[in-house]
Amino acid sequence: MRRRSLIAALALAALALYLLSSSLYVVNEGEQALVVRLGAPIDVVNQPGLEFKAPFIDAVYVTSTRSLLLEPPVEQAIMGDQKRLEVQPYARYRIVDPLRFYQALHTPEAANVQLAQFVSSSARRALGQAPLRALLTDERGHILDLIKTEVAAKAQPLGVAVDEVRFHRADLPFETSQAIYDRMKSERQREAKELRAQGFEWAQQIQARADHDRTVILSEAQRAAAIARGEGDAEANRTLAEAFSRDPAFYSLYRSLQTYKGALANSAPTMVVSPDADFMRLMKSGPQPQAESPKP
Repeated sequence: MRRRSLIAALALAALALYLLSSSLYVVNEGEQALVVRLGAPIDVVNQPGLEFKAPFIDAVYVTSTRSLLLEPPVEQAIMGDQKRLEVQPYARYRIVDPLRFYQALHTPEAANVQLAQFVSSSARRALGQAPLRALLTDERGHILDLIKTEVAAKAQPLGVAVDEVRFHRADLPFETSQAIYDRMKSERQREAKELRAQGFEWAQQIQARADHDRTVILSEAQRAAAIARGEGDAEANRTLAEAFSRDPAFYSLYRSLQTYKGALANSAPTMVVSPDADFMRLMKSGPQPQAESPKP
């Protein structure tokens, strides 16, 4: 009898502990809880701590109040100028109304799927109205603000507040990038050919101008040299004529010696000359003395 009473007491104690544990739940810091009784929401708990609920008939759905990250997969979008772009947006959101969130989505996984669709459709719409160059200027921030505003408006009835929408990456597809690279390469090659042709033309002009200047300088130098030689020759002839007029015998002797020097300098060791030749007269008899002429 006592054994049965002990077993019954233990069973009652275990039942009481089970009922007590089923009646308690904990809300941690950074969390919020929605209490649902038989499928109908009855309470929202926003403060952390130990809370009570009815066992068996109440269910508690805990969600985070912190900022959550959404990273949709990479997808292609067509820009306003018909260029394709591979974009991967990301968003940060918070669950601000647990009741609406539970009624519309129930779970964070369903929220991620729904918000990814919102972000994708809004990004496609915004990028489809902007040219590619807009993403490389200050208009990029304006496009992201438009996407965030549209996504936030769609997510508000779901009890979700969207804080940020950005592009994790926005690149051209590989085929498009290769085509752009090839076009840029051909454009640079064309510019290089034009620069080389222009440089060759400038070189030809500089060479022609240098040849012209060289010809003019040489012509002027030759003309000046001819004038100088003519003046020198005239001065030499005048000097020789004056010297000849002063002493014809000495001038004749000097010219004969110059002739000997020119003739004998390049001759062989032996030179055969007729003894009666006028060339040998000065060497045989020497200069002839002449009467002094009165000084002028």
